[in-house]
Amino acid sequence: MNDAWDESVPIYVQIRDRIVRAILDGAIPEGAALPSVRQVAADCQVNPMTAMKALHALLDDGLAEKRRGLGMFVLEGARERLITRERERFLEVQWPETLATIRRLGLDPVELLAKEGTRS
Repeated sequence: MNDAWDESVPIYVQIRDRIVRAILDGAIPEGAALPSVRQVAADCQVNPMTAMKALHALLDDGLAEKRRGLGMFVLEGARERLITRERERFLEVQWPETLATIRRLGLDPVELLAKEGTRS
């Protein structure tokens, strides 16, 4: 977990996003325990307060729950909620930018899809 940090985004947000990607990819399944604050801090080589803030962001987002004496766990349905949010964000933010780039470069979407089909 110790990749280079993006200076324009708070580290706790980047840690939260890494955990979110792990949930989306199924690396951390629903119902599974999240790494402890101590483990995240050690893996990411950050202050434990930064790690705690990242994990608490998952609580605030309704993706995890805290079980007294046991730690934090991914909530059932968290992956589906994340997929829904990520789709909405893609369509609202990334797709308009991507479409503008396609148009600006004069690319043909049909050709792009056909080219992608040859890669698979």
